[in-house]
Amino acid sequence: MIIKDTFLKLLEERPLSQITVKDIVSESGVNRNTFYYHYADLPSLIESIIVEETESIISIHHTFDSIESAILTALEFTLQHKKAVMHLYNSSNRDIFNQYFMQISEHVITEYFEMLCRDIDIPASDKALLIHYHTCLAFGQAVDWIRKGMTTDIIKQFERLCELYKGIPEEVIRRAAGSN
Repeated sequence: MIIKDTFLKLLEERPLSQITVKDIVSESGVNRNTFYYHYADLPSLIESIIVEETESIISIHHTFDSIESAILTALEFTLQHKKAVMHLYNSSNRDIFNQYFMQISEHVITEYFEMLCRDIDIPASDKALLIHYHTCLAFGQAVDWIRKGMTTDIIKQFERLCELYKGIPEEVIRRAAGSN
């Protein structure tokens, strides 16, 4: 929708605190009534974009053959809209972004562990613990990268971490299955 696209374009250009509904309608060519028909205010527009993006990623991505592909999927929107994400992260609406990113992280990590455990019987509580732990690791690493200004190559970092970490999730799952 043109309102969302216009808002993202403006958010790439300037901080959220410098964007108004007037800016969005002026830039997009829609009238104020159209904006307010769809959204109550800017936070509801932001939430709509984030919910839509979250649902899109979740509906498209269901299986991952590696932890790298799962994490890179979680970072997809962030990598495509770095400035917009930075402006959103540095705004009073950071919690909306954090909720989105945690939900995406949890989805992709859950799908990855479901693939790893598909033929292995491990206690549900162990699987839930592993998913939560790895979700927090991915979320924390990405949020720290954003907090520090996205100046490093996050893809290269995750690839290296995953290379160093290779085989460890499988070993942990094997141990969990052995204690069952």
